[in-house]
Amino acid sequence: MTPASPLRAYAAVTAAYWAFMLSDGALRMLVLLHFNALGFAPLQLAWLFLLYELAGIGTNLAAGWLAARFGLAATLHAGLGLQIAALAALAQLDPGWSLPASVAFVMAVQGVSGVAKDLAKMSSKSAVKLLAPAADGSLFRWVAALTGSKNAVKGLGFFLGAALLGLAGFTAAVWAMAAVLAAILVAVLLFLPDGLPGRMKSAETWAGWRSRDARVNRLSLARMFLFGARDVWFVVGVPVYFQAVLSDGTAEGRRAAFFLVGGFMALWIIAYGAVQGLTPRILGARTGQDLPATLRKAVIWSGWLVPLPFGLALAAWAANGPAPWLSALLIVGLLVFGLVFAVNSSVHSYLILAFGSAGRISRDVGFYYMANAAGRLIGTLLSGLSFQLGGLPACLATAGLMALASWLTMRHLHS
Repeated sequence: MTPASPLRAYAAVTAAYWAFMLSDGALRMLVLLHFNALGFAPLQLAWLFLLYELAGIGTNLAAGWLAARFGLAATLHAGLGLQIAALAALAQLDPGWSLPASVAFVMAVQGVSGVAKDLAKMSSKSAVKLLAPAADGSLFRWVAALTGSKNAVKGLGFFLGAALLGLAGFTAAVWAMAAVLAAILVAVLLFLPDGLPGRMKSAETWAGWRSRDARVNRLSLARMFLFGARDVWFVVGVPVYFQAVLSDGTAEGRRAAFFLVGGFMALWIIAYGAVQGLTPRILGARTGQDLPATLRKAVIWSGWLVPLPFGLALAAWAANGPAPWLSALLIVGLLVFGLVFAVNSSVHSYLILAFGSAGRISRDVGFYYMANAAGRLIGTLLSGLSFQLGGLPACLATAGLMALASWLTMRHLHS
């Protein structure tokens, strides 16, 4: 590569990742709101996303090996292509199908989308390790910029999905996203620089999927609990609660609820992404250069996350049903949760690259994001189950237990 090539490659990878995450956020909100409006129960809604999350567990292991074998550009292209195929398939959903058939079909399509998402994520994050300058804490800044901007774009996707559902309907919205993503794939194929690194030595085998570094393995476990803590309330519980509160049962009321719920979820993700991008400043200018200090701060911020969902669960239990003050408290409390969660997520993303070796970075990142996908899978299942069995208080309390487990794991992480 020429000296200018790393920055050009980083820009191309980031742009492709932005486009993908825009469609990913929009698709999640489209599916959730569309099928909730059709009368799906909370646990049934959770089932729609389970294969999406389950696919991520195997995909991240395979993606790390595939990228190491064939290069990061190949896995990035494959992720975009599979997402287009998933959108085209989802557009074939027939309203006349039975409930079991509809659930099975959407689960399968979401599974393909989950494979696509984790191929794109692993490729983009691994590329940063290989492209970022090694000095002056640049790695943390580059990681924070990619992760933060990605989540801001995904948040815009949440609002886009809700808006498209309300304005154009389900099928038209899905086809529009597929067309835009196809154009992005063509652009990436044309403009992504040749020679994007990432291939491993030919001697590396599939059996090396688990990291030999105990820090990577422990951080991966903490990541699993961290994302479980978010998705327990994020996937089903809170969106369904707000849609029930905001909708009056009429077509106009449901349409207004789509916009309001999608708007809140978009705001949460966008704010979360903005904080992720600012994490190096929040944690101090030396963060990323002094690894032990970064680890200490990571443990502190992990502990600050724990009381937030427990406090909201107590408030929901005291309210004993929907109430204006509870809705206002949930909005404020979950935005604060998002701020603390964003710092935790961003510092995790830096630590996995700081711990990982350049020689097997796609494998270590793949293993780490496998744990991330496992956390989302557990959180998704518990979101529908806890909300259906115990309502919003049980859903939020379960999130608190997951946050507690993440903090306890981080306390034993050492440099």
